Amino acid sequence: MKLADAAFRKLSDAFDSIDAEDADLDSKGDVITITFRNKQRCVINTQRPTRQIWLAGGQRAWHFAWDDSTQTWLDDKGSGAELFATIAGIAKDAGGLDLRF
Repeated sequence: MKLADAAFRKLSDAFDSIDAEDADLDSKGDVITITFRNKQRCVINTQRPTRQIWLAGGQRAWHFAWDDSTQTWLDDKGSGAELFATIAGIAKDAGGLDLRF
């Protein structure tokens, strides 16, 4: 859970410099909801039993598990998708935002 908490802090920090009109980040417990200017939403939440972070956005969903060898959150389906790169892609598509993690 420490890794998930650190990931949530990193995500929140990335949105600190983004105007709330462009993307509003709402954090409640283990769930972060990002609502973009065009009303598109992205939801990130922890799944404690499976030790994963789940992401839904852009009409897709992913389950990310911590990978010790790369020290990153990777899609558990083996696609190679990384959590923060995936969120950055959603933010770019939904709001034209360039997130820096």
